[in-house]
Amino acid sequence: MRKSRFTEEQMVKILRETDRTPVPEVAKRHGVSEQTIYAWKKRFGGMNVDETKRLKQLEAENARLKKIVAERDLEIEVMKEISAKKW
Repeated sequence: MRKSRFTEEQMVKILRETDRTPVPEVAKRHGVSEQTIYAWKKRFGGMNVDETKRLKQLEAENARLKKIVAERDLEIEVMKEISAKKW
């Protein structure tokens, strides 16, 4: 996946600018296309900066928990194979 030039917090700040200024003007000022701003609006439309930070934390925690669950599943499978071979 392509890494964005802007953080999620910066994206939300740019979206807040579009509330006061026309989208083409904001897009030109920040060097992004109008379509990009509309895509951001679709993703982050009703959020503020604090909510995006919280979303980022939750996504990181979710990834960590998924990794832990995958490791546990692997350990369980290995233990099943070991116990099946002993009998």
